[in-house]
Amino acid sequence: MSRTTASVAVLAAALVLAGCSDSSDASDSSGSRLSVSGAYIPQPVSADMAAGFLTISNSGGTKDELTSVTSGDGDVTLHETTGGAMEQVSRLPVPAHGQLVFKSGANHLMFDKLKRKPTQGDTVTVELHFAESDPVVVKMPVKSATYIPKTGH
Repeated sequence: MSRTTASVAVLAAALVLAGCSDSSDASDSSGSRLSVSGAYIPQPVSADMAAGFLTISNSGGTKDELTSVTSGDGDVTLHETTGGAMEQVSRLPVPAHGQLVFKSGANHLMFDKLKRKPTQGDTVTVELHFAESDPVVVKMPVKSATYIPKTGH
């Protein structure tokens, strides 16, 4: 293999790997700059309900709000946990230069009326809708029921 061919092969491999990220980005004229990372669903015990976790980061100078989440796999609602009590909410803030974190025991996505029980190794696709920014599509891998992310989310 020539040096040129080897260089092209390495560059092509790097470009393919760059596209294999667990984050999704959205930005528009609103001034928000959103990215999503750390998305996952613990394998649920129930056949028709599950929880989902992720982090939405806003590197822009304008706040935004997550207003809904949709999925072809079932209904998804936003839940906030305060003082140990879980409550469904219609929107959650994504602060400018800040994060909206969904983690076990706190804010989370609640999947209901699932069309199939997600099992470890599956992927569930959701679309995040915002008050100002364009929607973001996120592929959420299903992890073991006892999975604990390295980031603490």
